[in-house]
Amino acid sequence: MRVAIIGTGNMGTGLASALAAAGHEVSIGARDLTKAAALADKVGPGALGGGIAAAAKLADIVVLALPFGAAADAIRQAEGLAGKVVVDISNPISADFKELVIGHTTSAAEEIQKLAPQAQVVKAFNTIFAQLLAPEARQYVRLQVFVAGDDAVAKAAVAELAKSLGFEPVEAGPLSNSRFIEPIGEMNIQFGYFLGRGPSVAPAWVQV
Repeated sequence: MRVAIIGTGNMGTGLASALAAAGHEVSIGARDLTKAAALADKVGPGALGGGIAAAAKLADIVVLALPFGAAADAIRQAEGLAGKVVVDISNPISADFKELVIGHTTSAAEEIQKLAPQAQVVKAFNTIFAQLLAPEARQYVRLQVFVAGDDAVAKAAVAELAKSLGFEPVEAGPLSNSRFIEPIGEMNIQFGYFLGRGPSVAPAWVQV
């Protein structure tokens, strides 16, 4: 698949590296072109780095690997992302990581869909720490990625992307279910950073 990663932070770096290693065509977009180029060099041959609009145009799937607060500006720079499958991986959390800033009656994913009405927004990867994106970090367990969205074709593409990275995609219903998935992401942050588990934990829905 042709995938654009918008953002060069820990999640963007981890996803870009894992996707490239899995054989996907990766373009990296950022406001800072130098950072985008540096990450592309780190990812290796075939990865391209540049501006947000240029990276998005090259891709079928665009991953917003950004804090929720940065999404609106990135969507503007990407010229609205019309016709793209857009993956929102964010958790709309406070600066101290201790609470959600929106939720229950809306979600980050739903607000992003409003900002990009001609895109198909899918929620995924928000419950996975960056440290677990590399396959070698999870050799002995298959972690789940909850996939929520309103378009079946878009969700199937994101589920296939997750599967190609060695994750187990879990059908999580419509995009409005992001209202429930994002609090799970915040709870995972609580386990990882406030309850002493470290960034090697992830939630799972188990069929008994």
